[in-house]
Amino acid sequence: MKKQTIVIQLVVILAIIVVANLLSNQLYFRLDFTEDKRYTLSNATENILEELDDVITVSAFFSEDLPPQLLNNRKDFEDMLIEYEKRSGGNVVYEFINPNKDQAKEQEVQQKGIGPVMINVTENDRVEQMRAYMGATLQMGDRIEIIPLVQPGAAMEYELTTSIKKLAVIDKPKIGLIQGHGEATLESIPQLRQQLNVLYDFEPITITDTTSIPGYYRALVLVAPSDTIPASHFNKLDSYLSGGGKIFIAYSTVQGDLQQGLLSNTNDIGMINWLSNKGIRLGTDFVIDTQCATVTVSQQQGFFRINSQKEFPYFPRVTTFEDHPLTRGLDEMTLTFVSSVVPTYQDSTVRSTILAFTSPNSGTVRPPSRLDIQRKWRESDFNGGVQSLAAALEGVNGLGKIVAVGNGDFFINGEGQRARQVSPDHVNFASNAIDWLADDTGLIDLRTKGITSRPLDTIEDGTKNLLKYGNVFAPILLLLLYAFGRRLQNQKKRQRWMQGNFE
Repeated sequence: MKKQTIVIQLVVILAIIVVANLLSNQLYFRLDFTEDKRYTLSNATENILEELDDVITVSAFFSEDLPPQLLNNRKDFEDMLIEYEKRSGGNVVYEFINPNKDQAKEQEVQQKGIGPVMINVTENDRVEQMRAYMGATLQMGDRIEIIPLVQPGAAMEYELTTSIKKLAVIDKPKIGLIQGHGEATLESIPQLRQQLNVLYDFEPITITDTTSIPGYYRALVLVAPSDTIPASHFNKLDSYLSGGGKIFIAYSTVQGDLQQGLLSNTNDIGMINWLSNKGIRLGTDFVIDTQCATVTVSQQQGFFRINSQKEFPYFPRVTTFEDHPLTRGLDEMTLTFVSSVVPTYQDSTVRSTILAFTSPNSGTVRPPSRLDIQRKWRESDFNGGVQSLAAALEGVNGLGKIVAVGNGDFFINGEGQRARQVSPDHVNFASNAIDWLADDTGLIDLRTKGITSRPLDTIEDGTKNLLKYGNVFAPILLLLLYAFGRRLQNQKKRQRWMQGNFE
């Protein structure tokens, strides 16, 4: 090949590479093969970015010389910011800043609310600790939002998009938490309140006989009432629904006491009859399920007390949800001492949807009765079939909507020393319900984006043994078959040689 031809070919290849790089800068895209599409912007994010009418500056504070696993986090965040910049038409701009340059810069970053994370770094066969920063601030005008720690995966998009939404929304619509009948307070649901405060002003409301419920409330929330609700207050709720109001209700007709070992019904506060007139029947029995959570059982054996985990059918694990905007992306909820929720409305103008189901191996227990943690359950105890635990109704009183769940405390954190952290999916379900009732802000799909739970499927003992012994003996059998095949092949080749055939 002539030297001139080689030079021409090299020039053409270099030109193709340069053009390809120029085009890639203008036509930026990524292929996402993850199951939950964590690297693909959701429709909610795209809509929020397209509606921006002012510039948002993102200052990403990331340390340099991060370990490889954290460098991937920085790269993912930068890739996401590139997509945000392009989708917003330039209304999202960003810069990366290294806070570890000097002490003054670190103090400045910490004053913004972004603290360091101590990580272990191996250098020269020695493990040393490094002060790493992986946070960001977003600024629009004189308003600032802070992301103290950029989380990997789907949480990254949720944090970034909700922060942008906070800056873009000035007048937030209001959500009312009904008080005055022993309900949960704002202080007892901080996780839910934190999620809703992104887009709503969440405030308490007390219903009175003399005033109507303000129509500016996008939705009302009624959580675990324990005192009798007067008929006049139900009339106020009826009027609110007739005007197109929406109500989220979390209430159980049963209660269990693990300390006293008692199963009983809650006091009749009027909720059963009122919801029945709306087309929702609240069960008065405990729902039990073979697919359930466990409780810790303490047993005395000699001089020792041993704690063990025991399956507890009164705590159903819900993994089956209806395909509905409210439940999309949810993986699992555990509802403790729950009663059934069954839509009964026959009017064609009312649309009902069952949202959450138990497994087919479920049943009910009628209170009052004693609670025996050591009870030996039988198959006949779970012959009640699938039970519905949550439902949504549209068209109530003409224009209203209701979402009802047969448990009142599944997302309650509590207060003081008894406060607890609840499962993210519990809070997501309540947030999604309120968001859907309040006309859907578009963040439902984004809030539940990402796989949080993928439990193994339950299989029969016979299948387990087949898989176990198959894994042991299948490789041995394959090796023997291969050896046998090779032996036959060598015998045939030897016979050909003995016959003078050396091909």
